[in-house]
Amino acid sequence: MNGRRGTQVVAIALAASIVGSLAAVVVYALGGAPHLEGVFIGVALGGLGVGLILWAKAFLPEGGEVQERENLAPGAKEESAAEESLQRGVRELDRRRFLVRMAAGAVGALGLAAVFPIRSLGARPGDVLIDTPWSDGVRAVDSSGNPIAATDVEIGQVTTVYPEGHLQAADAITLLIGLPPGTDVPVPGRESWSVDGIVAYSKICTHVGCPVGLYEPTTQQLFCPCHQSVFQVSNGARPTGGPATRALPQLPLGVDDNGWIVARGGFSEAPGPGFWSRPLGDR
Repeated sequence: MNGRRGTQVVAIALAASIVGSLAAVVVYALGGAPHLEGVFIGVALGGLGVGLILWAKAFLPEGGEVQERENLAPGAKEESAAEESLQRGVRELDRRRFLVRMAAGAVGALGLAAVFPIRSLGARPGDVLIDTPWSDGVRAVDSSGNPIAATDVEIGQVTTVYPEGHLQAADAITLLIGLPPGTDVPVPGRESWSVDGIVAYSKICTHVGCPVGLYEPTTQQLFCPCHQSVFQVSNGARPTGGPATRALPQLPLGVDDNGWIVARGGFSEAPGPGFWSRPLGDR
C-alpha cells in the first residue's frame, strides 16, 4: 500500500468513524432509537479501529534496517537522491498532519457521542441516597398513616413506623421498641434520644440491607433473619453476633404537644450497608 493510497484508505476509515459518531448524536437528540444508536456507535468504533490499524501498517516502520557504509563524498546521483528524499519527507509530513487531524476529529466525535448516553443516567443523586424524610418534628406513623402515641408502645413491644407523609420511603422504615425501665444504656451523647424507655432504630440491617424484624424482649435483642446478625437494643443496637459490624442507626425521639411520638432529627448515620455508613453529623 503506497503512501497516497494508504492515506486515502485511512482517511476513509476515520471519516466513517466521524460520520457514525455524529449520526448517533443526531439520532439521540431526535428522541433516540437504541438499535440505530448501536449501529452508528459500532461504525464509529469500527472506523476508528480500522483506521488506526491501517495507519500502523502503512506508515509506521516495521523494524530496523542495516546498510553498508559507502563513500561519504556525495556525487550528483547522491545529491539528487537526497533532494528527492527531502521532498518525499515533506509530502509525508503533510499526510501525517492530515491524518492526525482526522484521527483527532474521530476521537472528538466519539467523545461527543458518549456524552449523551452519560446524560441519560439522570441527575446526580446528591444527598438523596444518604438523607431520609426523618427530621425534627416529623411524626411517627404506622403503615396506615396513623400517628403513634407514647402510651401506645408497651414494654417488650416492637412497632414498625414511618415518617408521616412518606409511607413508601424504604430507607426510613424504623422500629419503635419499648425497653424495661433501667435497661437502656444509651450511647454517650444520646441520653435524651428516648421517650419513657422507647427507643427507635432503623429496620435496615447494616450487613446487606435486609429487614431486621425479629425481637426477643427478654434479652432485648434484634435478629436479622437473612444472615443471623444480632443487635443489642439496650446497648445502642450494637452487633453482638453474625456478620454485621456496625450498630443500627438510631433515631432521636420526642413527644409533641398532643402526645404523639415525633423525631428530633435524622438518623445518627445513614441507614443500610456499604458507603451508607458514612456519618452524617448533626442535622
